[in-house]
Amino acid sequence: MSRANPALASILTRRIVFFAVLAMLVQLIVVFSEYYWNDGELSRLFVEQETDRLASGIAQDGAQINYKLPEGLAGRYGDGNTGYVARIRDVDGRVIFASCSDACEQHFLPADIRPPDFWLRIVKAGKPLTLVGGRAFVINGRSYLVDVASMGDPAGVVSHVLWKEVREHMIVPMSILLVLVLGATLISVRWALRPVHAAAVAADAIDPMDARSHLSTTGMPLEIAHLAEAMNRVFERVGELMKSQKVLTSGIAHEVRTPLAAIKLELGRIDHPRVRKAEADLDELSAFVGQLTALARLDSFDHGMFTDVDLAQTAAEVVERLAPWVYQNSHSLELELQADVVMVSAVEGLLKDSMRNLVENAVKHTPVGTNIIVRVTPKTLQVEDWNAGLSGDASPRQPMKANDGLGIGLKIVRRIAILHGATFRQQIGQSGRIAEIAFPPAVSLQSSQKR
Repeated sequence: MSRANPALASILTRRIVFFAVLAMLVQLIVVFSEYYWNDGELSRLFVEQETDRLASGIAQDGAQINYKLPEGLAGRYGDGNTGYVARIRDVDGRVIFASCSDACEQHFLPADIRPPDFWLRIVKAGKPLTLVGGRAFVINGRSYLVDVASMGDPAGVVSHVLWKEVREHMIVPMSILLVLVLGATLISVRWALRPVHAAAVAADAIDPMDARSHLSTTGMPLEIAHLAEAMNRVFERVGELMKSQKVLTSGIAHEVRTPLAAIKLELGRIDHPRVRKAEADLDELSAFVGQLTALARLDSFDHGMFTDVDLAQTAAEVVERLAPWVYQNSHSLELELQADVVMVSAVEGLLKDSMRNLVENAVKHTPVGTNIIVRVTPKTLQVEDWNAGLSGDASPRQPMKANDGLGIGLKIVRRIAILHGATFRQQIGQSGRIAEIAFPPAVSLQSSQKR
């Protein structure tokens, strides 16, 4: 998977934030249009906000009532020449604060009239705002009336009124809603994608060479279960292709070996030195065809054939079977077991093929008299070849060749090792060559003590 591929959570986050900001901008335009062109609503907001700020300066100390203009309002209501006037009186009509003298009587309600909870009068329609209004407050159980008036709004207070309305009734609520929606969406997506992640992990661990491999649909949502079932059908088709390839390779092996055997039979009836050379070449061709067929079969191998195999016993059987052929080719063969039992999860036939290929490779590409050792350790299978001398005396070991003709035999061994989760390597030095198949710890099941 490319690192450039963004996560679904990241995509959703960006899209939700984008559309939320877009919605806020649209809402801002709507709110601005609604309030700015509605003089009555804008005037009401002006009176509500200004009276609320003015009322915050009222303080009671028992029966004593004190007042101080809140910060930011002194320049606006410090005197009556700013275009804004204000008056605050208690329920008895006593004036607590006034930024005007006789002018207040011209704008505000008379002191002898019981004021309503809220009142507003637009002196001049349109902008800038020219209005007068008031609002009743109850502070510490005592009622007050705060009156304000704006004569042309010279300080542009209306812009602050609009901004406060937008901030308190749109930006803050929508930001909270955005966080909640974003959080709920991401959590929901994570929960919804859990089966997808589990299916991806399971699919990544599936061995396409194992006919038993499939994705479990237990607990999956319907849509994801459909995907898993489609993947299972794909694996079934792969399994069918593997079976077809096995049939094909088996057919090729049979069709090729039969005429080769017939040719060899006919050559055996001819008594001539050149015919014997042709027979040897024919034997090599037959072996080569067998190796090609074996390599093709490995490409369609089914891992469902794995069982617990005793590596020591398997090596003993291979050595016993190959010993006559090795001795016939003037080599010696030895079995060395460093453990009585070495259990591995494998296919016994493939292990025997790998051992046979390593021994045959050692016989074909080493001098006459080479001693070949098949060694089984608790974690590895080794085939070592070195020249002990024709007389049997302990002479210095000679380096061996590493090539294997076209390398088919060693490719088969390496492929078998990969199929078993093992590694194949060769060590070549002055003491000769050691071909080793090292099984991982998870594959090695059990080993007994060294003999």
